[in-house]
Amino acid sequence: QILILAVFGVGHERATMKKFLLLIVIVVILFLAVPVVNLFVGVPSNSLEKIASGNPALAKVAGVLSKKCVNCHTKEYNLPFYANLPIAKQIIQNDIEEGTRYIDLLAALRVPKDTPVSEVAIAKIEQVVEAGSMPPFRYIALHWNGGLSGSDKTDIIDWVHNVRSRYFATHGVAAAFQNEVVQPLPETVELNAEKAALGDRLYHDPRLSGDDTVSCATCHALDKGGTDQLRFSKGIAGKTGDINSPTSFNSGFQFKQFWDGRAVDLEEQADGPVNNPIEMGGNWPDVIAKLRKDEVFVKQFRAAYPEGLTGPNICDAIAEFERSLVTPNGRFDRYLKGQADAITAEEKDGYRLFKIHGCATCHVGKILGGQSFEAMGRKQDYFTPRGNVGKPDFGRFNVTKIEVDRHKFKVPTLRNIALTAPYFHDGSIVDLKKAVKVMGTCEAGVELSDGDCETLVKFLHTLTGEYRGKPLQ
Repeated sequence: QILILAVFGVGHERATMKKFLLLIVIVVILFLAVPVVNLFVGVPSNSLEKIASGNPALAKVAGVLSKKCVNCHTKEYNLPFYANLPIAKQIIQNDIEEGTRYIDLLAALRVPKDTPVSEVAIAKIEQVVEAGSMPPFRYIALHWNGGLSGSDKTDIIDWVHNVRSRYFATHGVAAAFQNEVVQPLPETVELNAEKAALGDRLYHDPRLSGDDTVSCATCHALDKGGTDQLRFSKGIAGKTGDINSPTSFNSGFQFKQFWDGRAVDLEEQADGPVNNPIEMGGNWPDVIAKLRKDEVFVKQFRAAYPEGLTGPNICDAIAEFERSLVTPNGRFDRYLKGQADAITAEEKDGYRLFKIHGCATCHVGKILGGQSFEAMGRKQDYFTPRGNVGKPDFGRFNVTKIEVDRHKFKVPTLRNIALTAPYFHDGSIVDLKKAVKVMGTCEAGVELSDGDCETLVKFLHTLTGEYRGKPLQ
């Protein structure tokens, strides 16, 4: 009032105050008009409502998600009338970009008949529902009916648990952990023992390389956690690659192979290094010519494969052996199977933090990863501070050439993580605690305290398993 008196004089005070109050009323009315209109108009019809025909449980959940989550977590973008306003437009675009980057519900739920929604998808949906973080307040402020009701949440969580227990629970898991986002590794897997034995020999045979010096085990040593524990592997003639070698242990549970997923299965993966001039520098005609000189080997191959010794059969045998590289019976596995004292109270607290901060939405299932491509730096840029960004950092983009896939990588397994340093696709971090700190900042968007990092690391150490009945060292 003093300011108004000074500027306009006493005579203008009342008129100015009336205009000011009128302006406030107009702003309030305009602000309320948006949620009121949204309340009556609702969400337009979308594909999410229609994808679950024949699946009543999924249909009920899809019905909820289609009304509460569709605007930010699909690419149909049924945007409201105010989406083109200058400030609102940028906010809405950012929400959609972040939302679909986290999960595209149409892509996640549109699965073939009798095929379950992925473990990653149900883990992401479960996490935000249980945390109450979705829909965010700014969305509910403009969509008064946009929040999830208690029955909505119950329906979603019941569906998640039904899918998990039916399709993903490991035989032998304790009843209390039947619906747990992380499951124990199975102690055995179905294999063709004859082919796996051949694959074992081939995996360790340097004759697959051009100069007989490099085998699969050179970069994926079974006494080094299935890696070579180097930042970048050394191939034929001492040549160095440009990406960190992931572990071969538990690779049979991964949905694709290589960091960028360019191989659809282990058979295709086994073909790659042999022909790579930096890795093994060989070719199948030369390799087969060398192996044919081994009469015992040729005889064993003919017994296992009617076609005998061929490139595809060699890849098939190596893949069968790699499927045998399962490391069950870690302390955390024993805990999930009902041995309460298999891990300490602090390690249990580390697992609690692991779930609270959303780590288990990507590092999910039996091997805690290996089932999705995720952006490196989802919450905070990883590459600009590191610098020297090159083609290996483009990840999945190198395969698809789709811009949204730039900097996306297959989520690595956390099984035996204490043995597989250095970490990340670029092998840039040796210390596991530091790697956890970076993941908290760049992926979860939280600044983890040193104490929380140490607690998380203690949990990660419980994931070291056994191979052929002996603890990995």
